[in-house]
Amino acid sequence: MSPHAPRRRVPVRTDLVGVEPYGAPQLDVPVRLNTNETPFPPPAAFGEQLAKRVASLELHRYPDRRAWSLRTALGGRFGLPAERVWAANGSNEVLLQLFQAYGGMGRTLLLCRPGYSAHPLIARVAATDHVEVELDAGLRLSPAAAAGAVRAHRPDLVCVASPNNPTGIPVSLDTVRALHDAGDGLVVCDEAYVEFGAASAAELLDELPRLVVCRTFSKAFRLAGVRLGYLLAHDWVVDDLRAVRLPYHLDAMTQEAGTLACELAGEMTAHIQAIVAERERVRAALADLDGVGVFDSAANFLLFRTRVPAVWEALLDRGVLVRDFSDRPGLAGCLRVTIGTPAENDAFLTALEDSLHAHP
Repeated sequence: MSPHAPRRRVPVRTDLVGVEPYGAPQLDVPVRLNTNETPFPPPAAFGEQLAKRVASLELHRYPDRRAWSLRTALGGRFGLPAERVWAANGSNEVLLQLFQAYGGMGRTLLLCRPGYSAHPLIARVAATDHVEVELDAGLRLSPAAAAGAVRAHRPDLVCVASPNNPTGIPVSLDTVRALHDAGDGLVVCDEAYVEFGAASAAELLDELPRLVVCRTFSKAFRLAGVRLGYLLAHDWVVDDLRAVRLPYHLDAMTQEAGTLACELAGEMTAHIQAIVAERERVRAALADLDGVGVFDSAANFLLFRTRVPAVWEALLDRGVLVRDFSDRPGLAGCLRVTIGTPAENDAFLTALEDSLHAHP
């Protein structure tokens, strides 16, 4: 090509070459248990009241860029003022804003391995290098290992998911303290699944000045389709995030949905007890299967390991879609199943048993 010929396309940023977008397979099968959604829709009262509220919104006007009513409602749930709460389009956007504000060129983020696969991708988009601390053989992070990793790498940012995704194992509050006290960076606890049984680091906010807790409405509040996440932190963190948020980043309908969900929190989260009961039933059933090992979980999913390499495909052939983690470091032979309805869980267990028998 002539040096003066026009380019057909502009090269993407060098550090984004070869990046695969985040996302689990979306396949049309009868039983989809691969994306950790809640299987039960929101209560009818939520939809009815939201429709009335949306109908009265002035959608020709920009939304409240502070999302003040929503942040006030969220703060009320945790005994915090609105100034210590921030909200965005899903907890992943909250994380992106944090990585943009406190990461960037020349700064380092510490992550767990194995851990949530979106964390390093978000860091890369935010031009932030990351290092990793390995979980132990039981897929846990001890306070000693946490402190050692912080001292070794001196990260500007630390981000841990609790419960961990994909393991389902929570990070202890002692480990959160160790991550915080061993260094001087921002410590972010991604608590997308915490309502299903883990202790929350939110109780440490007044003790640890550089702690941030991220949450989502996608799981316990059954609003994955709304795309709303939030954080709890000290007010200076919220002030700093204003420098990176887009203008009017959170639309009026999303703000209304979140505010209403806070008002109806009891009804919105009433399904959690049923999910936890089903999780323990499925866990016990997996533990009884020959050739299957299952990890404890404080989330709405279970990580399990099988001796059969072709189990994911065999399950799919039987109409059941789960998440395959078998190619991830430290997770050889591991699959993750979301807890669904009792009927979906029964279908999964039947398909898994059939698959194991078909591949002795």
